[in-house]
Amino acid sequence: MLTQLSDLRVIEMGTFITGPAASMQLADLGADVVKVERPETGDPFRAFEGDLYSPHFQTYNRNKRSVTLDTRDPVDLARFDDLIANADVFIQNFRPGAAEKLNAGYERLSSLNPRLIYCSISGFGSSGPDEMRPAFDTVAQASSGFLRLLLNPKEPRVVGPAIADAITGIYAAMGILSALHARNSNGRGAKVELSMLEAMSYFNLDDFTHHLSEGIEMGPFSRPEVSQSYVFHCADGHMIALHMSSPPKFWENLLTALDHPELIDNPIFASRAARISHYETILDCLRPLFAAQPLAHWKARFAQFEVPHAEVATPQAVLASPQAQHLALEVSGESPRGGTFRTIRNPLRINGERMDRVIAPPLLGQHNAAIFGE
Repeated sequence: MLTQLSDLRVIEMGTFITGPAASMQLADLGADVVKVERPETGDPFRAFEGDLYSPHFQTYNRNKRSVTLDTRDPVDLARFDDLIANADVFIQNFRPGAAEKLNAGYERLSSLNPRLIYCSISGFGSSGPDEMRPAFDTVAQASSGFLRLLLNPKEPRVVGPAIADAITGIYAAMGILSALHARNSNGRGAKVELSMLEAMSYFNLDDFTHHLSEGIEMGPFSRPEVSQSYVFHCADGHMIALHMSSPPKFWENLLTALDHPELIDNPIFASRAARISHYETILDCLRPLFAAQPLAHWKARFAQFEVPHAEVATPQAVLASPQAQHLALEVSGESPRGGTFRTIRNPLRINGERMDRVIAPPLLGQHNAAIFGE
């Protein structure tokens, strides 16, 4: 079990993803994270088919404890203040001004605890013309320029998971840890602020660097063409991905594994520059070759010839793979509803130790008695 942050108390008043994702990073490293939720309804992300334990909520709220408080009520506010007085970190991801209405603004909480690391996550920042705009994952992806790189221009539609939410949470955790490190030297708390727009613009750094240094506007196919990344359907309907990169040996090995070594002398395969400029032609050339054999055939051939490849895997296939089982990616714990809660562990290994068990996400207010008793 990872316990590097076991001496930290974190109070999270987060909803949906960014705030909960940030505190989960700390909880996975051993911090005692107390999630403060509204009575009766809790984090809106809990709601699911008339229940309050959605898969979305479970994803970002493991290894935490839950209490219910209405900080506009004097009795609950006193309990909240007691939590803050003994906390190291406070995290919220409300729209600017909302925390103050809940008696959880920076000025008030830092006066209660001058050593507190206060983390505020917003959509567009705490000031400026867009500060009050509502922001969710897709809005942040689009406004930062990142979504443009994921869209098929011929049929644009949003694809994939909530990348902006998760990335913002990770950057927030990094900011919190850096503030904690500084506090070890100066003894003072700090206010850590970031927005989803800033986080995703930073994550989208390669796109901005091409624009700022060379005046190049990247598109959804720019990186696949340069990195020589491909996806093909196999005869059995499964898909396989290739990342050929720049060394010529990978292409020589691929064409040998495909039983077409003569293609190495074809002008479209002759150099990296040729392969980049003829990307679409190469796709058309290789598609029928891959469609002639099932996935297992190509996996065996590419393993033999050391071609960088992977099955486009489902969660079931990932967890069944020998490497995932060797790495013990899946961890479990007792569910508060009975049975077993299963999830994927934190990726870190520190001094040979890794996360080997998990505390299931809490039921709403599950730890009221225990924490308020403390």
